[in-house]
Amino acid sequence: MHSFQDILRLYDYPLAPARIAQAPATPRDSAKLLVYDRKKESVQWSSVRHLPEFLPRGCVLVLNETKVIPARMHLRRSTGGRVSILILGIVNGRIRALANRRIRTGETLSLLTKKGAPAGRPYTFTVARRLGKEWLLRPSFALAGLPAILNRAGSMPLPPYIKHTPLTERELRSRYQTVFARLRPPIAAEVRRFGGQAKNSGSIAAPTASLHFTKPLLKKLERCGVTIARVTLHVHLGTFASLTEEQWKSGELHSEFYSIDSRNARLITRAKREGRPIIAAGTTVARCLESAADFTGDIIHPRGVTRLFIREGYRFKVVNGLLTNFHVPKSSLLMLVGALIGRPRLLELYAKAIKKRFRFFSFGDAMLVV
Repeated sequence: MHSFQDILRLYDYPLAPARIAQAPATPRDSAKLLVYDRKKESVQWSSVRHLPEFLPRGCVLVLNETKVIPARMHLRRSTGGRVSILILGIVNGRIRALANRRIRTGETLSLLTKKGAPAGRPYTFTVARRLGKEWLLRPSFALAGLPAILNRAGSMPLPPYIKHTPLTERELRSRYQTVFARLRPPIAAEVRRFGGQAKNSGSIAAPTASLHFTKPLLKKLERCGVTIARVTLHVHLGTFASLTEEQWKSGELHSEFYSIDSRNARLITRAKREGRPIIAAGTTVARCLESAADFTGDIIHPRGVTRLFIREGYRFKVVNGLLTNFHVPKSSLLMLVGALIGRPRLLELYAKAIKKRFRFFSFGDAMLVV
C-alpha cells in the first residue's frame, strides 16, 4: 500500500521556475492552448483565441462567475514589525485569517495603507486565538464595513508562486479577474458560515482557466453555436494550501460555496439529457457541477457547500470535457485532471507542454480536454 508521500510523488513533475508565469498573456486570449482529444488520443497546438474550432458541436461551455475580492491585508504589529494576512471568512464575529508569520494571542495589529503608513482611522485587529494554521481576529469596527475596507486598503490575493509580477495593484484588480465576474447574493449556507456577514462574499483566488476569455471571444463562441452557461463557486483555500494526508484519507477537501440559478440548472440538465457535451471552464466549474448533480447528471442540488475531492477512480456525472490551466505538482487540482484523462497521459502532456515552453499556473497557458 502506498504511503501518502508515495502518492504525492506520483503527481510530481520537474518544472523550471522560469516556466511559472508572473503576468497573464496580453491580450488574454493570446495564451497558448494544448488540445487533447481523448477518443483520438491526439494532441494539437494552438491558442485560446481559436478555442471555438476545437469545442465539440452543440456543446455547453460552463463558466464560473465568481469575483475575486482584495482579501490580503498588510498590518503593523504592536512590536513595530509587519504581517500580511489573508482573510478567509468570518466565524461568530471573528475574522478567520492566515498570516505570513507567527503572531501572538492578545496582540493588536493595525491596518496599513498601501504606502505603508497607518490608515487614517485606527482600524485594528486583536488576535483572539489560534485555530490550527489559522488565526481568529477581533476587529475594532463593525464587520459590515469589512468589504469597503478591503476595497480601499486590501490587495489581490495572488498565489505564493507569483513572486515577481510586474503588475501594479490597480492592474491586478483588472487582470486577476475574469471579464464576466460579478458578486452574487450569497446562499444561505454561506451566510451561516460567515456569521451572517456574507453579503459581499467572493473568492480569494481567481478561476484561472476563465482569465483567458475576452468579450469578443465569448461572442464568437456563441456565434459558432456554443451555448454558454454560468455558475458561481467561490474559490477558497485550495489554491494556496498544500494537499494534506488527512484530506487524502478522508476523501474530502476544503469547503467551497457554489450556486447555480434555476435557468442555468435547467439548461445544463436539459443539455445532459440530450447528450450534448458539457465542457467545464476550469476545475472550479467541474467541482461545482459534479457536486450539484445526481448519478444521472441532473442538477438537483443547485446550491450548497462542496468538499468534493475528484481523483483517479472518480466517475464524472456531468463533465465531458475541461478547459484548464497547468497546475502545481502534487495538488488536488492536478489530480482532478488526472481523473479525467489518467495520470500517465496527464504527465506526458505536461512534459510536452514544458518542451513547447508553455507558461504554467495561474497566469499561464491552457489545456483543453475533449
